[in-house]
Amino acid sequence: MVSGFESIQLTTIILIVVAGFAAGWVDAVVGGGGLLQLPALLLVPGITPVQALATNKMGSIFGTTTSAVTYYRRVRPDLRTALPMAVIALAGSFGGAVLAASLPSSVFKPIIVAALVAVALFTALKPDVGDITVLRHDGRTHYLVACLIGAVIGFYDGLIGPGTGSFLIIALVSAMGYAFLEASAKAKIVNMATNAGALLFFLPHGSLLWGVGLVLGLANMAGGYLGARTAVKQGSRFIRVVFLLVVGALIIKLGYDVWQDNFA
Repeated sequence: MVSGFESIQLTTIILIVVAGFAAGWVDAVVGGGGLLQLPALLLVPGITPVQALATNKMGSIFGTTTSAVTYYRRVRPDLRTALPMAVIALAGSFGGAVLAASLPSSVFKPIIVAALVAVALFTALKPDVGDITVLRHDGRTHYLVACLIGAVIGFYDGLIGPGTGSFLIIALVSAMGYAFLEASAKAKIVNMATNAGALLFFLPHGSLLWGVGLVLGLANMAGGYLGARTAVKQGSRFIRVVFLLVVGALIIKLGYDVWQDNFA
């Protein structure tokens, strides 16, 4: 199965397109689009989990690239922070993807759920956080913290993936002092790099379903463009609300997975 279309039905293709568009929109605003995209890919007959992950990354890189360019043109985020962070994140993502091939993600899911709950509480209990940019660090410390965030979250994206954009945004808001809008703009640049890092690992292994990936990518591009324009127009408070909704959905989804893995 090379393209993924060998035995796929039209209704499944339509569902993948809709999921790709919605995932692109969500990813462009706050991240977490994989919650919509991965389940849709698993509807493809005969697809393996590794093929689903690889094809998801291929679709996502179209959307994150589109939204990153859209944000850059309208928000003009500081590339002196975003680019080094993205390079480190790319390397981290590649390393995470290597480890993902031999280590089950179920090992990490309880930790991720606990982290998401902490993120949701922090954001909900501090209503003014992320309204405006007030940087917490300057000089070398600023870039060191940015690169550390890129390395850790890049590694997470290659290893597990769901919620990477959300983790990037909250780290940029809470640890570095950016407003939600500027954090989202930088997160898209870094997320584009983490998708590329994972793809660099998956490509030599022949895991991609090229046809499905391209269709998914085009849908993701459209959603990413619309999502970035919506976020820029509505501003940080809108992003904060959507962020809390997506983090809540991630907690429910990963919490259910933990329950199934350990108690079902």
